[in-house]
Amino acid sequence: MKLVGRFYDLTWRRVRHLGAATLLAAAALFRMVTPPFEGRESVRQFEALIVGSWKLAAIIAFFTGMVMALQTAYALAAFGAKLYVGEVVGISMVRELAPVLTALMVGGRVGAGIAAELGTMTVSEQVDALRSLGADPVRKLVVPRLWSLLVGLPLLVVLANVAGIVGGMVISTWELNLSAGFYFSHVLRLMDYSDFFSGLGKTVFFAFAIGIIACYNGLATEGGAGGVGRAATDTVVAVAISVLVLDFFLTKLFLSL
Repeated sequence: MKLVGRFYDLTWRRVRHLGAATLLAAAALFRMVTPPFEGRESVRQFEALIVGSWKLAAIIAFFTGMVMALQTAYALAAFGAKLYVGEVVGISMVRELAPVLTALMVGGRVGAGIAAELGTMTVSEQVDALRSLGADPVRKLVVPRLWSLLVGLPLLVVLANVAGIVGGMVISTWELNLSAGFYFSHVLRLMDYSDFFSGLGKTVFFAFAIGIIACYNGLATEGGAGGVGRAATDTVVAVAISVLVLDFFLTKLFLSL
């Protein structure tokens, strides 16, 4: 009975968190399209959260493209088809690897930062002070961070696409003795706009999920410094699971269109 009680308590707590996060998402969506707009704060958050992530996104994508090209070349060599490395790397990066890996990186780096920042503001009663002054914490704190992610994550994914394809080109020229022109012609041969926009379309959902999860965990923080640490850790775990689950359903959706 004790085990059943603990399972019930855990399940009910998760359901309550999911409901509260859904209400926060609805409130944020409404405030994102209604004035007043916090344009200056959104730009500041974009610079703080996204600009600092472009180097890491490019490095991760570059070496992922290199590994993809290397593994693909060895796998296709058994069929005498290693000339098609460009097609595999291009489609894989644009459709899946660049959006997912970039979202996981941003979720870990930016999401944890948002949760820790808002969590510190919550436990130090700064959020309560905002409410006492008549300000709306969702409009002041959540919406600017959501806008920065919604604008910044697609830009990071475009950069990751380029870096990953260039990484594949490096391996193709050094290891496979293919010319850069031959490689890029094969990258573009199968890829079309639907591949590019399906990967880019996923980032909008990823960005919104990262922002809502991070902001909710930050605003729901309790227990001082320990609570801030738990909020950051919970955010990283929840973002990773959410991105992978969303990726599956979005892939099914985009492939059926």
